[in-house]
Amino acid sequence: MASDYNPYCKFTRVWIPDQDDVWKAAEITRDYKEGEAVLHLQLEDGTPLEYQVGPKSNALPFLRNPDILVGENDLTALSYLHEPAVLHNLKVRFLESNNIYTYCGIVLVAINPYEQLQIYGEEVITAYSGQNMGDMDPHIFAVAEEAYKQMARDEKNQSIIVSGESGAGKTVSAKYGMRYFATVGGSSSDANVEEKVLASNPIMEAIGNAKTTRNDNSSRFGKYIQIGFSRHYHIIGANMRTYLLEKSRVVFQAEDERNYHIFYQLCASASLPEFKDLGLTSAEDFTYTSFGENIFIEGVNDAEDFTKTREAFTLLGIKESSQSSIFKIMASILHLGNVEIISERDGESCHVGRNDVHLQHFCRLLGVEVKQMDHWLCHRKLATASETYVKTMSSRQANNARDALAKHIYARLFDWIVEHINKALHTSTKQHSFIGVLDIYGFETFEVNSFEQFCINYANEKLQQQFNSHVFKLEQDEYMKEDIPWTLIDFYDNQPCIDLIEARLGILDLLDEECKVPKGTDQNWAQKLYKQHSSSGHFQKPRMSNTSFIIIHFADKVEYQCEGFLEKNRDTVYEEQINILKASQFPLVADLFQDKADVSSSKPSKVNVRSLKTVPKVPNKEHRKTVGHQFRSSLHLLMDTLNATTPHYVRCIKPNDFKEAFSFDSRRAVQQLRACGVLETIRISAAGYPSRWTYPDFFSRYRVLMKKSDLTSADKKQVCKNLLETLIKEPDMFQFGKTKIFFRAGQVAYLEKLRTDRFRSACIKIQKTVRGWLQRVRYRRVRRAAVGLQRYGRGYLARRYAEFLRQNRAALICQKQYRMVRERRSYLRTRWAVVTIQAYARGMFTRRIFWEFMLHHKAMVVQKHVRGWLQRKKFRRARDAAVIIQCAFRRMQAKRQLKQLKIEARSAQHLKKLNTGMENKIVQLQRKMDEQSKELKTQNEQLVTVNVSLGSEVTKLQKQLEQVRSQQPDGGRLASLQDELERLREELQDAHAHRKRMEEEHGSEKLSLTQRVEELERENALLKTEKEELNRRIQQQSSNSAVEVSSASLETELNQERERYQNLLKEFSRLEQRYDNLKEEMSLNKFHPGHQRNPSNQSSLESDSNYPSVSTSEVGDTEDSIPLVDEMGVEKAAMDISLFMKLQKRVRELETERKRLQVNLDKMEELAKRKGPEPKSPTPDVEAADLAYNNLKRQELETENKKLKNDLNELRKSIAERASQDSSSNELQDSYNLLLSQLKSATEELDARKEEVLILRTQIVSNAELQEKSERIESEVDGGLNHSKEPVDKEEALKAYHGLCESKNNLQDWCLLNEDGELGLAYQGLKQVARLLEAQLQTQTRQHRDELEALHTQIELLKDDIEKKQELLNHMSSLSPEAKVEYSVQQELTRLTNNNLDLKELVEKLEKNERKLKKQLRIYMKKVQELEAAQAAAQTRNSKQELIRQVTLQRKEKDFEGMLEYLKEDEALLIKTLITDIRPSTVSTTVPCLPAYILFMCIRHADYINDDQKVESLLTSTINAIKKVLKRNNDDFEMMSFWLANSSRLLHCLKQYSGEEAFMTQNTAKQNEHCLKNFDLAEYRQVLSDLSIQIYQQLIKVAEGIVQPMIVSAMLESESIPSLAGVKPMGYRNRSSSMDTDADGPTTYTLQGLIRQLSQFNTIMRDHGMDPEIVGQVVRQLFHCINAFTLNNLLLRKDVCSWSTGMQLRYNTSQLEEWLRANNLFQSKASATLEPIIQAAQLLQVKKKTSQDAEAICSLCTALTVQQIVKILNLYTPLNEFEERVTVSFIRNIQNILQERNDAPQLLMDTKHTFPVLFPYTPSALSLETMHIPASLGLDFLIRV
Repeated sequence: MASDYNPYCKFTRVWIPDQDDVWKAAEITRDYKEGEAVLHLQLEDGTPLEYQVGPKSNALPFLRNPDILVGENDLTALSYLHEPAVLHNLKVRFLESNNIYTYCGIVLVAINPYEQLQIYGEEVITAYSGQNMGDMDPHIFAVAEEAYKQMARDEKNQSIIVSGESGAGKTVSAKYGMRYFATVGGSSSDANVEEKVLASNPIMEAIGNAKTTRNDNSSRFGKYIQIGFSRHYHIIGANMRTYLLEKSRVVFQAEDERNYHIFYQLCASASLPEFKDLGLTSAEDFTYTSFGENIFIEGVNDAEDFTKTREAFTLLGIKESSQSSIFKIMASILHLGNVEIISERDGESCHVGRNDVHLQHFCRLLGVEVKQMDHWLCHRKLATASETYVKTMSSRQANNARDALAKHIYARLFDWIVEHINKALHTSTKQHSFIGVLDIYGFETFEVNSFEQFCINYANEKLQQQFNSHVFKLEQDEYMKEDIPWTLIDFYDNQPCIDLIEARLGILDLLDEECKVPKGTDQNWAQKLYKQHSSSGHFQKPRMSNTSFIIIHFADKVEYQCEGFLEKNRDTVYEEQINILKASQFPLVADLFQDKADVSSSKPSKVNVRSLKTVPKVPNKEHRKTVGHQFRSSLHLLMDTLNATTPHYVRCIKPNDFKEAFSFDSRRAVQQLRACGVLETIRISAAGYPSRWTYPDFFSRYRVLMKKSDLTSADKKQVCKNLLETLIKEPDMFQFGKTKIFFRAGQVAYLEKLRTDRFRSACIKIQKTVRGWLQRVRYRRVRRAAVGLQRYGRGYLARRYAEFLRQNRAALICQKQYRMVRERRSYLRTRWAVVTIQAYARGMFTRRIFWEFMLHHKAMVVQKHVRGWLQRKKFRRARDAAVIIQCAFRRMQAKRQLKQLKIEARSAQHLKKLNTGMENKIVQLQRKMDEQSKELKTQNEQLVTVNVSLGSEVTKLQKQLEQVRSQQPDGGRLASLQDELERLREELQDAHAHRKRMEEEHGSEKLSLTQRVEELERENALLKTEKEELNRRIQQQSSNSAVEVSSASLETELNQERERYQNLLKEFSRLEQRYDNLKEEMSLNKFHPGHQRNPSNQSSLESDSNYPSVSTSEVGDTEDSIPLVDEMGVEKAAMDISLFMKLQKRVRELETERKRLQVNLDKMEELAKRKGPEPKSPTPDVEAADLAYNNLKRQELETENKKLKNDLNELRKSIAERASQDSSSNELQDSYNLLLSQLKSATEELDARKEEVLILRTQIVSNAELQEKSERIESEVDGGLNHSKEPVDKEEALKAYHGLCESKNNLQDWCLLNEDGELGLAYQGLKQVARLLEAQLQTQTRQHRDELEALHTQIELLKDDIEKKQELLNHMSSLSPEAKVEYSVQQELTRLTNNNLDLKELVEKLEKNERKLKKQLRIYMKKVQELEAAQAAAQTRNSKQELIRQVTLQRKEKDFEGMLEYLKEDEALLIKTLITDIRPSTVSTTVPCLPAYILFMCIRHADYINDDQKVESLLTSTINAIKKVLKRNNDDFEMMSFWLANSSRLLHCLKQYSGEEAFMTQNTAKQNEHCLKNFDLAEYRQVLSDLSIQIYQQLIKVAEGIVQPMIVSAMLESESIPSLAGVKPMGYRNRSSSMDTDADGPTTYTLQGLIRQLSQFNTIMRDHGMDPEIVGQVVRQLFHCINAFTLNNLLLRKDVCSWSTGMQLRYNTSQLEEWLRANNLFQSKASATLEPIIQAAQLLQVKKKTSQDAEAICSLCTALTVQQIVKILNLYTPLNEFEERVTVSFIRNIQNILQERNDAPQLLMDTKHTFPVLFPYTPSALSLETMHIPASLGLDFLIRV
């Protein structure tokens, strides 16, 4: 290291001890110099701190790692390896990223999340299978895969050691490890050993697990499970050993704890009928299950768990009787705990209560005598040298003896169950290797530690010793492999502590010795320990106690209480009680307590059945082994086993004591890290060279520290050496290995600091340059502004001076002018005064003369105006009269003209939209109004006549009155006459008023009628429009929505049915392949060495029977065929055609239903696509829809007309009522009656016209068809002549004319619209004519619009071009001359480059076309040569036969019928030539799918001659031969593709020439003649369809097998964009022993290699003539595979979740999309399958800070689940210190936004998902009679017919 480097400088971050959090982060605020006593720090909350530093008291604090290293997968990748760094890294991964697994060298640290995580599914197992340990995120599956691979490669046994505290998750980790082995190494036979291995877990959890204060499912025993594997590495068996069962839990539990689960499960199921005789009730009623006071566990259903336990017993082969006996023994233990022992008065004896129910239940369940058990529960037998006597026991002793008996019974039953599980898992097959899983308790320390904790900690001392030695050995092997100088590392050796426990006169020896002493006590044993081991460094005596001792273990000091050690070590059970149980009437109970001392010697070691301890020999107490002795022996045996295997370590950590999900207690975690050896691993690694880099990674990471000359050197290794020797001065700080560079602790951090400093200096230099440039630009701008200001300032001053001069000159001029004006004014004033005097004088005289003239003039003016006013008044009076007359006349004419215009408007516009009845009513109303107006005029004339007559009468009366006055001058008579005259005048005025009122009423009524008619017209038009719109929508919805909904539902159901059916076929193929494999094994019975990982996963095609097999679902659906299959056997049944047909009955029904649905779907699609005129033969459904629509329309119009009629009748009634009510004038009433009579007459006349129209209509209907035919012929002729002239107009006109013809054909509907339908025909013709005109107008408008748009487009393009050129011109004008030249050259280069690219594309197209033409030319030349050879052979053959039979020459004149004839005995040769021996390359230059065509032509001939046996034999042989070929070439993609294309083509040919109408629509007339005549091959089509599906599935499997190894490397690891990816420090796991260590390294693939492989697949499939739809489905499936594997790998790898990887990934996916477009596959929905990985790439690239970013991410990532989004954000890793991590708050914000999503709780994608395949019907356009058969095929025996 550089001598001037001081790590404790300012801004350096360190760790300091803390009471609460163990370690606290701080930052140095002042540089520290060596020798100073105080280190100045600042905590994260800003608090300053002076940290005391001393050589003895406090050393310098630990340094923190760079942020880029925080959260690493492997703790050994940390630059500074110490306790706070490890703790912080685990905490960050656990709390922020929710990662529970972390590597620490060879150890997997697993933190219990106390929450169910979705990371253990089948898809996760698949993702980890076959992967190297350092390639994926840490996981228990990665450790299991590492063990499996090392077992297979090194052929050495493996062990996985799982340890940890209670509640840390040991059992779950071991269970998932076993599950991984069961899945990956599934058995090859039907024994289902892996299921049995997994089934042992619920049994062992029921009888060995219990609830404690730390864990709800704590294992109270240790177990070691050996999973045996065969030579092919399939599971063949298993074996289990158990250690130190906690028997004391049977009789006692602490508060809030439970007994073993099995007791609570039994009590929960006590109500079942089979358990009635057990006498069980609730667990609260039994003493042994109620000590903990809480018999329930939250979220656990004991009854359901008991059902699973019983199922597991059954699966392991334990009989129902044995299970019943086991449950009886369990129940008897509960009853034994409830037996009440009553003390006698003397206190020295006791007795059991009389008729104790629980004792009776106990004896009944165990089959022993009640009296004997009653006696010996309270007595014991003592044997001396001379005699034996019985002694009573006190109640305390009797209770202890009862509890000891219960514990002994449970322990014996536990051992019996384990023994029988081992027997069930045992196999007679020779075990090649095994993997052991050790689930054992971790280091324990409590407030009170007893014998159990002593044994547990003793076992952990042994395991820690083995662990330390193994880690040390691995480090030594790594250094030796890399030729690194090896120096001995001083690591902690706990052998002295182990010797203290197990050596001679150790703790266990002294304990056994004290147990042999008759009156030995715990106190005496403690005194012996103090005396013997007081000098030991690992043994201490407590100060305040004489009955306890302290052992200094590797993890901590533990104080053990001596009380109970002797009793637990002896494990005393009285002989008399055991003898009673031996005499049980139940065999199982008696067998439990039989002596089995010789079991290990009498049986060979193949079964390997071992339990915790052997059964003691009660009679000979000297040979009884104590518990401590048994445990020591079994522990030594376990260590021998582990030392003989390769161990793998899993350390489980309990994050808190409250079982809170994702809560981390640092103090508890540190205790466990110290106890489980993780920190010891760190210490050993830190003592050597913990940081290791490969040379390429180091070069890539630290090339910024190199010189430019070094970067160009080819020897990267030497460059790295030179760099390190320059940067690090101390040579001991690093070492160079063969492939890696080794660094001491802290050196990588130093290099990272140098790298950061280099980056920082580069950034500073860039900033300096940019800032200097900015300042220079600013200076130039300021200088330019100053110069401008100076210029403007000087100009301003100059302008001011000039203005001053102008003002001086102006002042002089002003003075001069002023003086001149002043003098002139004086002169003018004098002159003005003189002139004024003269003017006044002259004016006075002049005015006098003027007034005289004015008087005369005014008189004349007055006269003129008076005369003019009189004339104007007269003129105005005459003009007003004339104007009034003109207005009246013009108003009358305007009204008439308005009425005429209204009538024309109604007839031209509104009547088009109204129906016939409405038009009729409007005309009638108009007539009525006209008649009323005429009547009004008549009445007005009558009123005028009456007025004239009245006036003459008044005149006469006045004359008479004057005569009377003259005759009778009497005043009274005159007065009376005057009164009479006044009365008559009033009557006359009343008559005038009445007339005016009548006129006003008539006018208002007329106006109201007019308004009502207009409202009715508007309302009718609106209703008409709405009705037509609704009808149009109804018709459109009925035709579109129904089609879409039905087609979508049908398509969904069809896809589901197809997927189910294809899955059944796949399952049947797998079962048939297993059947074939079993037959081969039976026939061969031969050993095949080698590592075959999963041959059970290989699937093949159908078996080699004479006829294809039947799927299991079809057999299950046909009930009557099952007995036949059982009787005849599988092979005979497969060969029997009739039975096969019967078995396929259900398949035919399903296929028929599928066809019907497909036909319906096709019809719906055709209806949806059809937009032109109606077809010639519409379907009944369409006719019914049209009829319903017309009826609905007619009903609506009829209802509307009825409504209008009612309104008209109401108007008539109202007019009649008004006329009748007004009785003041009889003449007015008569006029109204006259109006009504005229209206009736008009109605009668209208009825007459109706009859005439009906007659005309019948004639038109009769001539409609003839006119339509003739006009159609004329239109076709016109269309043929004028095809090139205005095609759009002709088409529109024809459509309109056809609409006119159709309307004429449907005149009956128009006539039925209402009762007054006679006007419909006339207006219908007008409508059709208007429609023709409108069509032409629309066509012209459309053409004009198109031309206008084209012109606008050209104008826009020209504008854009002009703007671009203007911009270029402006840009050029602003450049300097040199820049102009450079810019013009650049533009010219760009133009030439574009031209070159265009020319290059043109050349490539021409070359491609040339190659295609050459290929076709070669094919044609070959065909010509073969044709010539065939003709020559035919001529030779004809010449030979000429002498014998001349008639054969006439066959050449006959046309070929597209059939091939062959002899029956040539069938095998035909199959062999066309199928068995053919290679795809031999027919590559011929017609694609030639074998399928030849086979079909042979089938046609067999059908032609009506030979059913020949057809059946040929088809059966063909199918079986194809299966054989594909079975033989099950990994050949080309062969699979070739036969998939031929099978599908043969299927299409059978459909095309079947004679069914559905398949004949696209055939030519000649092809229809070639249809099959005699046989219906629908059943064989189904068989061929099944065969095609199976070939497709096998093709997908082969293609995925080829592509799968390339996916991850090509999509995630290869650098498609060079120098984009960064390199981070890696840990120990990248040195996994399972990785490829060859010289060339592991095989890597690039994206171009993957694309080339896909192109090869596409080329092969297209060359073989595979349908493009099938090719698209294959590509879609492969893209789904690429997406699934890429995304799954991304979700399980932290190292690839970075911005640069997202950029690479997005580029790679865009390349795949471009490949789809280039190959015309973009419509195959393959690009949609890449959507999840595209969104994942975008997620890695987008900004992840604000809430707006979170919302953008949520709207962006729609194809990803919530778990996947959160997982990627948690895994996101910055590649350098300039990037920022994703904060926890941001991830929580994402989760809150997405909480409404209902995504499936699945993290990884299903890589085994297969889309259902669909073989669309694609008929062939080739003619069979023109088919050419190459002579190279050797099919000379075929004769063309």
